[in-house]
Amino acid sequence: MRTLDLIVILAYIALVTAMGAALAGRQRTARDYFLGGRGLPWWAICFSVVATETSALTVISLPATAYTSDFWFLQLALGYLVGRTVVAVVLLPRYFRGELVTAYALLEERFGPLTRRFASIIFMVTRVLADSVRMFAAVIPIKLITGIPYWAATLVTGVVTVAYTYVGGLKAVVWVDVVQMVVYAVGGIIALVLLVQLVPDGWDGIVSVAADAGRFQVLHLSGGFADARWLLTGLVGGAFLSMASHGVDHLIVQRLLAARGLRDAQRAIVGSGILVFLQFTLFLVVGAALFVHYGGRSFATPDEIFPRFILESFPPGLSGLIVAGILAAMMSTVSSSLNSLSSALANDVWAPLARRQHDDAYLLRLGRRFTLFWAAVLVGGASLFQFLQQGTPVVVVALQIASFTYGGLLGGFLLGVLSSRARERDAILGMACALVIMGTLWASQQFGAIPRVVDTLWFALIGSLLAVAIGMASARLRST
Repeated sequence: MRTLDLIVILAYIALVTAMGAALAGRQRTARDYFLGGRGLPWWAICFSVVATETSALTVISLPATAYTSDFWFLQLALGYLVGRTVVAVVLLPRYFRGELVTAYALLEERFGPLTRRFASIIFMVTRVLADSVRMFAAVIPIKLITGIPYWAATLVTGVVTVAYTYVGGLKAVVWVDVVQMVVYAVGGIIALVLLVQLVPDGWDGIVSVAADAGRFQVLHLSGGFADARWLLTGLVGGAFLSMASHGVDHLIVQRLLAARGLRDAQRAIVGSGILVFLQFTLFLVVGAALFVHYGGRSFATPDEIFPRFILESFPPGLSGLIVAGILAAMMSTVSSSLNSLSSALANDVWAPLARRQHDDAYLLRLGRRFTLFWAAVLVGGASLFQFLQQGTPVVVVALQIASFTYGGLLGGFLLGVLSSRARERDAILGMACALVIMGTLWASQQFGAIPRVVDTLWFALIGSLLAVAIGMASARLRST
């Protein structure tokens, strides 16, 4: 790294830390800390949702997808938009009927406290495993470009992220997310502008070569349930995955609950679907341009392509900006995880068992302590992955665990809507069985025990159907 690049990176780190503390205001209550006082504008929440779900893996892997394949990911983006629209119409009105502080408080209202704690624990385990890997993935290109050891890059980014999260709570997280989304989006635009200048015949040359190579193909009408690129996998599987990730995952629901009202929350979630489609398009176009720039040559791993271009072709200062963009994507995900994990542990698990559960000052102190606790867990988990070989089952499990946990969680919520007979035992049984069945199916396909019969994008739909069916069957048997 050149001196100017390092200055840009350090300036960015100092900026977001200071900005997070300055914009947070004074946190007087747990509601301020976990929900931003329910006074955040819808567009900021919209940007925060997109930044939260955009990890460094997205920034790196989407160009690699277009480089090695085509634009099939846009089918998935359309499915995401459909799923978010359903959440806006079906689930959000139920969240805003009461003063809920977590997504799983709705399950307590319908079934009971054990269901709330069970769902919250599933969320916490899922989030820790998935985001530990995302955090580690973010420091791979940072190490490649800067030469900083894995442990040092992980520790520095973790400390910076927890600093503004600890002080400012959700309000700081959301406003810093807005800046971070702009940073990595600008980084993608700059990369595309440079590629247009480097490729012979510029934009026309990129379009001509990439189109002839089939890189702009979006729709895949043939395929099957085992094919992630099949149109129905993207539309239907992606819709149910988005319904689960944005309708019952507290990481996202927490932001929606911080809106000023139901209409603002609905605008934020539907708007996030549109922004994700545009964001996917940007980074896929970058990937197609990289394909033309490098003449389609092979790399050791597809995820090496974009970082290598940054290393080889970016002028001083801009390389630092792109690294800052990768940091931004990772930090937005980690900061969001810290606050949502802290909120879930404090409100869903700890407070109901404590005598001081209605003491707001106590919950605020508890939330900050749990933020530090989860920061140590995520940094420690991310550090452990450096000792694993690329492609080991543990890495794959952590990255894909949400695919078979989301369905069970979504099924629990749908059971409460669809069945008036179901009770707490039925809900927990349905969710637990769905988790076990989907986990077994995933492991059997992953490790070759059975042929691959269904892609993981279908798991949210299948898991939710299983949870609903088993819960309803349990309720019927109990009442006969």
